[in-house]
Amino acid sequence: MTGPTSNAPRRYFVDAGGRRVLIGLTPEETFEFERLDSGLVPGHEGMHVASHSRDLWPDAGEQRRVELYEKHEGAWKAWMAQSRAESRGGFNLY
Repeated sequence: MTGPTSNAPRRYFVDAGGRRVLIGLTPEETFEFERLDSGLVPGHEGMHVASHSRDLWPDAGEQRRVELYEKHEGAWKAWMAQSRAESRGGFNLY
């Protein structure tokens, strides 16, 4: 039996060099995003605490990860909407 995500479209494509590239990102941005997302960036714990405060804000690495994710997510949503529109275009009941 397959899992619930097995029918989900892939969020990446394979480029001419055989690398997986997230939709909407360049190969370099994909590498950067995956590195930041894995938490393997030395000296970047993700959040900083303001002195004398309980406020948390993301550090530069976390801000960049979110920026890349939002770029990918926007391109992914546009690609999915276009794919749906194209698939409906070929189906006509009348």
